[in-house]
Amino acid sequence: MKPKNILPMLALTATLAIVPAIAAPAVTADAVTPMLIGTQIPAVDLRDVDGKSFDLKAAIARAPTVLVFYRGGWCPYCNAQLAGLAKSADQLKAMGYQIIGVSPDSPEELKKTIGKNQLDYTLVSDSRAQLIDAMGLGYTVDAETLENYKVSGIDLEKSSGETHHILPVPAVYLVDQTGLIKFSYVNPNHKVRLESSVLLAAAKAYK
Repeated sequence: MKPKNILPMLALTATLAIVPAIAAPAVTADAVTPMLIGTQIPAVDLRDVDGKSFDLKAAIARAPTVLVFYRGGWCPYCNAQLAGLAKSADQLKAMGYQIIGVSPDSPEELKKTIGKNQLDYTLVSDSRAQLIDAMGLGYTVDAETLENYKVSGIDLEKSSGETHHILPVPAVYLVDQTGLIKFSYVNPNHKVRLESSVLLAAAKAYK
C-alpha cells in the first residue's frame, strides 16, 4: 500500500469509532443485554419537551447524572417512579446530581407527564429508540401484548409517534461527567423499581 493511502483509511477508522453501535432490540424484556458498569454512555441525539435537539453527552458533562429510562407516561409504575424521584430530587441535587428521564414518548407526551407528576427535572424524548437500543435496553412488544394495550387504551404509536413498538426495560444509571456508568439497576419486571433509599445510598457512595 502506498503511504498516501494510509491517512484516508485512518480518518475513516476514527470516524467509525465515534459512531455509537445501535443494538437490535431484544424480542422480550428478559432478553435485553444492558450496558455494563464501567462503560461509556453513547452519544445519541435526543429531543427536549419543545422538540429541540438535546445533546445528552453535553448535558451529562455539566453534572453527575441520575439517568432514568422509563416506558412512558401511560405506565402507572413509571409515573409512581417519576413522582418518587421528584421527592428525592432535593437530596440528589444537594449531592451535586441532576436527574434526566428518558422514554420513547414524544415531546408532547413528555409535557403531559411533567404536568401530571409535577416534575422539576428534565425529561427527554428518545422516540426513535436510538439511545434505548444503544444502551441494550430495548425490546419489541409482541403482537398479543400490543393488542391488549390497545384494548386498555394504551397506544404506543400515538405515544411515540413511531411504529417500532420498542420499549425500554426500566433502568436507573448513575453516570459521571465523563459519561462513565458508575452504578446501574435494570429489572425486566416493569412492576419492580429501584427504591429511593437505595438510589440515595448509591448516589452518595459513587459521588
